[in-house]
Amino acid sequence: MGGSKTSLGFLVLLPIVLFSGTSSDAHSLSYNVTIDPRPRDGQPWCEVQGEVDQKVFLSYDCGRAKIKYMSPLGEEVKSMNAWETQTDTLRDTGDLLKEQMPDVTPEKHIDKGLLTLQARMSCWREDNGHTSASWQFGFNGQLCLLFDSGNGYWTVVHPKGRRMKEKWENDRAVTDFFKKVSMGDCQRWYRDFLLRWEKILKTTASPTTGPSTMQPMAPDSSYIAWIATGVLAGLVITIIIIACICCKKRRRCSQEVQQVLCLPLSCSSL
Repeated sequence: MGGSKTSLGFLVLLPIVLFSGTSSDAHSLSYNVTIDPRPRDGQPWCEVQGEVDQKVFLSYDCGRAKIKYMSPLGEEVKSMNAWETQTDTLRDTGDLLKEQMPDVTPEKHIDKGLLTLQARMSCWREDNGHTSASWQFGFNGQLCLLFDSGNGYWTVVHPKGRRMKEKWENDRAVTDFFKKVSMGDCQRWYRDFLLRWEKILKTTASPTTGPSTMQPMAPDSSYIAWIATGVLAGLVITIIIIACICCKKRRRCSQEVQQVLCLPLSCSSL
């Protein structure tokens, strides 16, 4: 099973912030899933929005199996075989999250039914050609848990994600499902769709997309402060170490100068 690095979460997030999107030619494919266990009349219990480079191209109602093409990007690939397998997998993902929700919801919210579960799956290709994928999970727009599909690490970024991590980290079937969909299915869709999308995405004017109806997930403000504090502490420690090294070198040089000046003038006595 994959390990966890809860206490070092900022080390996981920092490279994402600093190095994501380093290449102008790189693209990313993402799917945002929202599960509402008690939807209002006429509202879906499961909704998925697909994005390429943060441009919405589809909206999918898992329960009614209804799909909307949100832009020319969606129209361009709707006839491909990968499109049908995509909707089947997204429906399976919604079913799994709905089934798992009672077990991963924080205990004090179980009976209230006030939470919606969000999941964001992303896959992309690095500059070196390697493919990567990840998951983000949260409640009511609050980012709670990260999953690195490549190395299997779970990272809690909000207390509401602890129960979710404990449950899924020890559930091989769920972990394997997340890995398979993100590292396998998502990567295939990325490869197949991008063959049709390249020309559209390279145009100077961004394709018209419909407005996003999904609630974005954001990290907790206290966690951001924790990350900033950790980074600042690291910089301070680095500066102190460098200062100590310089101080020791100066002290050593000073001692060597004093030793030279204090040597007996043996040459002058000759």
